[in-house]
Amino acid sequence: MDGPSPVPALAEDALLGLLLPFWQLVIGAVVLAVLLLSVRRLARRGPSRMTTALLITAAAIAGIAALGLLFGS
Repeated sequence: MDGPSPVPALAEDALLGLLLPFWQLVIGAVVLAVLLLSVRRLARRGPSRMTTALLITAAAIAGIAALGLLFGS
């Protein structure tokens, strides 16, 4: 016998594989909650700030999408 069998490592990988989608769901729920709270607060501050925030957000999304296309190839 050369050493411990690889079975525990496989079981550990399977367990992490099952937990990964759960943690992604938890992180997504927290991000969504923070986003909704910040949008509610921003909407209370008035339409001019809301417009500015939407323009900044649109520019950020377009920039991230452009970087993803440039570096994704």
